Amino acid sequence: MKFLVTGAAGFIGANVSKRLLEAGHQVVGIDNLNEYYDVNLKLARLELLKSECFNFHKLELADREGMATLFAAEKFDRVIHLAAQAGVRYSLENPHAYADANLIGHLNVLEGCRHNNVQHLLYASSSSVYGLNRKMPFSTDDSVDHPVSLYAATKKANELMSHTYSHLYNLPTTGLRFFTVYGPWGRPDMALFKFTKAMIEGKSIDVYNYGKMKRDFTYIDDIAEAIIRLQDVIPQADADWTVETGSPATSSAPYRVYNIGNSSPVELMDYITALEEALGTKAEKNMLPLQPGDVLETSADTQALYEVIGFKPQTSVKDGVKNFVNWYREFYKV
Repeated sequence: MKFLVTGAAGFIGANVSKRLLEAGHQVVGIDNLNEYYDVNLKLARLELLKSECFNFHKLELADREGMATLFAAEKFDRVIHLAAQAGVRYSLENPHAYADANLIGHLNVLEGCRHNNVQHLLYASSSSVYGLNRKMPFSTDDSVDHPVSLYAATKKANELMSHTYSHLYNLPTTGLRFFTVYGPWGRPDMALFKFTKAMIEGKSIDVYNYGKMKRDFTYIDDIAEAIIRLQDVIPQADADWTVETGSPATSSAPYRVYNIGNSSPVELMDYITALEEALGTKAEKNMLPLQPGDVLETSADTQALYEVIGFKPQTSVKDGVKNFVNWYREFYKV
């Protein structure tokens, strides 16, 4: 089949593109290669994808004409939409970047799918949509109406926009709520990357909320495996579904939302300990208060995911962190 992967130079996008190519599919990748983090890392990921079956276009999601032209020319079978302006903290400083990429960009993807008979749109949502929710683990059956960052609000908006297109145009859409993804080729703005860099350079690390946080850290290979399996699970309309009796994650339209997480939250201090062991050095820690936009704990209920694809993420933090450190040392020659 022919796939469009948006954010193909990104952490998850490059991994998913690689899997699709290995399975014999054609992949068209787009990315704007912005400078939110080191462009050289993005270009290095793209190098891994070089193949006769891979075509890359540098394109902004918010470029309405460019996106419409791409969809009309390529006639994709399926679309895996992973591009977005990422990061909770950056959304406090640069909110308009999130409106352009995550709202207008998502609308342009939906329009492209609608007008070109795409079989299935899978798109990145986020565990951040759970916001002020305190019931653990986070379930897709729960309401998610109280986000605590603009980033989270745009991801919730993506789910709502997708539902509208599923309802109006019968476009099958699947939302993917990712839980703290980490691993080789990861993002430099995320804790593991920052901590590793600082510790190798002999610098201290910033530990927020005095380390009293839990995250459902999910290894990149598990995320990619779940996406590859889910792209074959095309949502069906459920005529018996109602708002009053049904889950928010399903619908009378061909619409689904899934958590993709490890289902085993880890204390931030234990995560740091795993990194100290992998690096063979102790971290000097700056203990700081909770940052605006952060949540205290995340934990994924992945039962619904398991029921449809027979797979649950399961890579341990110890193994995942070790794999990241090995990659980091090799890539940066340190």
